[in-house]
Amino acid sequence: MSDEELDLNDIERRMKGAVEALKHEYAGLRSGRATTSLLDPVTVDVYGANMPLNQVGTVGVPEPRMLSVQVWDKSNVSAVEKAIRNSGLGLNPMIDGQLVRIPIPELNEERRAELAKVAAKYAETGRIAIRNVRRDGMDQLKKMEKDKSISEDDHKMYADEVQELTNKFVGEVDELLQAKEKEIMQV
Repeated sequence: MSDEELDLNDIERRMKGAVEALKHEYAGLRSGRATTSLLDPVTVDVYGANMPLNQVGTVGVPEPRMLSVQVWDKSNVSAVEKAIRNSGLGLNPMIDGQLVRIPIPELNEERRAELAKVAAKYAETGRIAIRNVRRDGMDQLKKMEKDKSISEDDHKMYADEVQELTNKFVGEVDELLQAKEKEIMQV
């Protein structure tokens, strides 16, 4: 075996990245319960730049169906309110001094089914990303075998390891999807 080897750690790191991206997508998917991560995708146009909401104020959960944003600079309160309203999350914030209150409306059955479909779409995107990493690894193996830097047996062994990693991370994506669907459908 030569110096050139398949970097399984790199493949695993890239697959983990796909799972982490899915977790981040799911954090912004509303399930009817208040969670600070719901506002993570919101950016506010302040000081001539787009800034994440959590860099403009403190996000809190005072009640199970209410979020609050304590805006640090009074001049940014209306910008925060506008950013939340225009975020596409279907939220209707109310200004109370420097505090922006955001009631989380009850989800109806139709909206829950819609959100479950979105969650499934995110999961499929994650699976595709993982499969793309697998394909890159397999292509690398074929090239290494063609260049005679690994034997046919080593190729088979590495291919099995890459497939194991793929199965493991696709399984994680499926578990995340089941948990998110259960959370969305919970009344």
